[in-house]
Amino acid sequence: MREQRLSGAALMLIMCLLPILIFYGLLLFGITINPLFVLLILVLCCLAMFHWAAGACGHHTAEATQHDTDEEPIPVGEGDIEQLSGVFRPTSRRQVGQALVIEGELLQDADEAYQTLKQRFQDTNVTPLLQEDEGQQPRVVLLPGRWEQAATKDRSPWINLALFLATIVTTTWAGALHQGVNLLAEPSRFTVGLPYSLTLMLILGAHELGHYFAARAHGMKVTLPFFIPVPFALGTFGAFIQLKSPSETRRALFDVGVAGPLAGLVFAVPALWIGLGMSDVVPPSDEPVAFHHGTTVGSSILLAGMAKLTLGEAISQGHVLALHPLAFAGWLGLLVTALNLLPIGQLDGGHIADAMFGQRRSTAISSAALISLFLLGLFVWSGLLFWAIIAFFIAGAKGIPAMNDVTKLDVGRSTLGALAFLLLFLILIPVPHAFWESLGIHCPYL
Repeated sequence: MREQRLSGAALMLIMCLLPILIFYGLLLFGITINPLFVLLILVLCCLAMFHWAAGACGHHTAEATQHDTDEEPIPVGEGDIEQLSGVFRPTSRRQVGQALVIEGELLQDADEAYQTLKQRFQDTNVTPLLQEDEGQQPRVVLLPGRWEQAATKDRSPWINLALFLATIVTTTWAGALHQGVNLLAEPSRFTVGLPYSLTLMLILGAHELGHYFAARAHGMKVTLPFFIPVPFALGTFGAFIQLKSPSETRRALFDVGVAGPLAGLVFAVPALWIGLGMSDVVPPSDEPVAFHHGTTVGSSILLAGMAKLTLGEAISQGHVLALHPLAFAGWLGLLVTALNLLPIGQLDGGHIADAMFGQRRSTAISSAALISLFLLGLFVWSGLLFWAIIAFFIAGAKGIPAMNDVTKLDVGRSTLGALAFLLLFLILIPVPHAFWESLGIHCPYL
């Protein structure tokens, strides 16, 4: 298994860097590159990214439910049911596969009940789960076998380091290319791409380390971040971590989900704020030429507010911003944060919704959000269609629920979750054109 993981990561590195090596080799021999050939290479890179990421997610799910023995699990017996005495009063039970689902009434507070059951079953070959049924009533699920919770020896981080360094290379390449510098022709000018590269890597790294440290704080097993380098466009498809054990409570699920976006915001907001001060407002006469290298002030409520505070009256002279690399990285970091906060499947927002609303309600919310994302991608902004496809194929499936999925979140966490979803709307929702003039934004549409 270890060799398979190493070969998979090596394959991804090769597929990411292959286009650069091919382009460089062809340029050395003065060979003109056919655009169709370039497109084919880029498609192969995308397929490699999705295949590896999907495999990682599948490996994560498999390990999260892995038993600590390869032997056939021992079926749940009557003696195991007797362990519920004084904690849960059974009224009915049914067999679902190898699991025994017991419905009834809790005799203790849910937190206390779960800890009692966990203690009673710790020396057995049965894992107790405290879940909600379709009517949001508590039930106990007894699974044969033990879910891994104990700490294991950390694996060598060289794969994480190799992907991190490769992503610095590809984002530096992309950052320089955004400024009109081809590092294949002028490698000595690599510093041109560093402001974008280092800022974006700092934001993405903070995001994933937020998840990492929150998971460790709750005693969960987790890997270091895996960065995904790509040698075109933005230079990366982001990063991810792998959780090796399920969350024990909704609190843990929420904390791990929300910690990443909050940690990323700590660096994304200052980067955008400082970068906007170094950005230029494009005069209306130059907008058709400059639009592909910038963004409109009103494309986001949050961006409009920050642009108004940093650029002042300048935005009344034009509505297109030519973003400084620092601002572009900060804005990209905010977009990544917002897209991760979508309440879909295994995205951060999906975990937050699971913790706030429970599995049944969050599943309905996830379906509605995914459909909305597809519709927005088709009729509003085509860029969202790309993220909708990624969310559907890689993060669309629901994750494993918390082992105690009955205890609700406290008021503080629920409020923080609501603020996180409010932030999602502030970043993704554009300012209606009718309000542009009242906000002092130049509006060519009215």
